[in-house]
Amino acid sequence: MFEFTPTKELLGFIVDRINVGVFIVDKDCKVLLWNQYMANHSYKKQELVYGQDLFTLFPDLPQKWFRKKIASVFMLKSFAFTSWEQRPYLFKFPHNRPITGGVEYMNQDLTLMPVKNDEGEVVAVSITLLDVTDVSVYQTMLKEAMSKLELASQTDGLTGLNNRAHWEKRLLEEYNRVQRYGSTLTLIMLDLDHFKAVNDTHGHLAGDAVLRDVSNKLNETFRESDIAGRYGGEEFGVVLPATDLQGAMIVAERLRQQICAAPIHYDGVDIPVSISVGLSEYNPDADTHEKLIAQADEALYQSKHSGRNKCTSYPFDSSVT
Repeated sequence: MFEFTPTKELLGFIVDRINVGVFIVDKDCKVLLWNQYMANHSYKKQELVYGQDLFTLFPDLPQKWFRKKIASVFMLKSFAFTSWEQRPYLFKFPHNRPITGGVEYMNQDLTLMPVKNDEGEVVAVSITLLDVTDVSVYQTMLKEAMSKLELASQTDGLTGLNNRAHWEKRLLEEYNRVQRYGSTLTLIMLDLDHFKAVNDTHGHLAGDAVLRDVSNKLNETFRESDIAGRYGGEEFGVVLPATDLQGAMIVAERLRQQICAAPIHYDGVDIPVSISVGLSEYNPDADTHEKLIAQADEALYQSKHSGRNKCTSYPFDSSVT
């Protein structure tokens, strides 16, 4: 059988021509090997690099971090790894790709391998550098696409608020938090008055404009921690965590007055808009989040039945007109 034993010259030939960066440093980070790939991408010739301090050659390197990686290989006598997700790159190498995905430099995966002598002592560290720019770009694009898809699945397309399913999920989370840890929350349900007349008189595009305007006012009025959503049609819901009924009523009344005072201008016409509002604070009778919604809805219908353009709280013992 033919026996093949690779020579040092052959191994050097292979290392110099593989499409992967390979370099070796000693304990003091002096360069012992610098393959052609590293020379091509760093624009530093091999003969000018050998024996030189790596951090003098490349002052931009994360010296403290990389020295720790090298020291760990010497100490543990085992491999070490780092990926582009942990640190995008070690060397600021250009990547020459037309589609960058916002990547300024070549993204790199590194493998650090101990080089041992005959006694098993680590005398140097060999580092392989793999260009993973394409992988990083496509993974980043995929994550962004998935994030947009997730956001779209949670958002009402017309108003930009939480859609009903996601809003109710967030309400349930807050409801469970109150049950588990205490505190309180207040739920606001609101409905546009005579909205059918807006659609019938001015058209559905005008109705859409009204819904968007009311949604914008919701975002302007409530805190970032409050959870606003389109419950369905012209009805909206807002969850106010850690807010009692009195505080929620003040905010709801401010919103009602703001909407009532500012007609919506659409296609040269001012469209008057008002809302009816119902509120319910977390209470023992609402033993599920659905019952809390039912209580706020009951208060909302009381606002409508008593003349509209009102805020009413459950169980109708406090009303503001």
